[in-house]
Amino acid sequence: MSTKKAIFFDIDGTLIDITKGQLQMTAKVQAAIMELRAEGHHTFIASGRPYSYLDPELRESGAFDGFVLMNGAAVILDGKTIFSQPLLHDTVMEIIALCKRENVQYILQGVRQVYLHPEFHELRRFYADIGIDTDAFLYDFEDETTETYKMEFWSEDKGGHGIFKKLLAWPGLSGLMDPFHKQNMEVYASDISKASGILHALDYMKIPVEQSYAFGDGLNDLEMMDTVGTSFAMGNGQPEVKARADIVVPGIHEDGVAWGIRHKILGER
Repeated sequence: MSTKKAIFFDIDGTLIDITKGQLQMTAKVQAAIMELRAEGHHTFIASGRPYSYLDPELRESGAFDGFVLMNGAAVILDGKTIFSQPLLHDTVMEIIALCKRENVQYILQGVRQVYLHPEFHELRRFYADIGIDTDAFLYDFEDETTETYKMEFWSEDKGGHGIFKKLLAWPGLSGLMDPFHKQNMEVYASDISKASGILHALDYMKIPVEQSYAFGDGLNDLEMMDTVGTSFAMGNGQPEVKARADIVVPGIHEDGVAWGIRHKILGER
C-alpha cells in the first residue's frame, strides 16, 4: 500500500476567513502544508470556487498539487484537467431565461474562466468585496456558446423572486443559498460533489481512500467528510460538519489546519 497521503483543504472558513478580512493563509498554516509537501504527500484545494476565484497565493505558491473545483465539477492536477463535467446546455439556457425575466444577475463558471455580463454591477461588486479579482473575469461573450460547469446568482430581492426556490428543487441540480441575506445562490450538478472530485483525484494518483484526509467547515463539505479516510472539521464549522467529522480541530483563527497537520497527520512535533 502506498505510504503517500492526499490531503484536501476547503478554502472559505478553513484556510481563509473573508468575513473577517483574512484573505490569505497564515504563515503557520502555509508552513504546515509545505511540511506535508516536503515529506512527499499530495495537497489539494477542494472548493466550491472556480479556478478564476483562487488567490494567486493558492494557485502559484507551490503549496498545492492540484484543485478540486466548483464542488467537484472539475479536477486539476499538476496543471492538467483530469476530470470535468459541464452542466447540460439546455438546463443552463432555461435558467438564464428565468433570470432575465426576473432581473436576477448570474455568472457562468468554466474550468479556467468565468463569464459575467458587464451590466451586472451588483454581482461584480459582491465578488470584489470578498477579495476576488474581477478584472480577470471575461465580459465579452455569448451565453449560448459558453460551456458552464457551475452558476452563481445575485438578486436585490430575497430569494430571487422565487427563482432560488425553483433551483433548489430543479431535477439534476444541487444548490446552496446564502442562509443570512438570501440574495445569492449557487447551483451545480447533483451527481457531482467535492467527494466525487476527491475520488477522481485519488484514482488518478493511485492513492487509497484510507490514505486521504480533508479539512472543512461548511455544508458543501459534508460529502467529503463521509468519503475520505480521516476528516477534520474546523472549530468554527457548522454543527452538522463537526458532528460528521472524525476530528474537530481548533478554529481558523487558532490555526486549526496547522494543528491537525502536525498533531494528527505528521504526528507530534
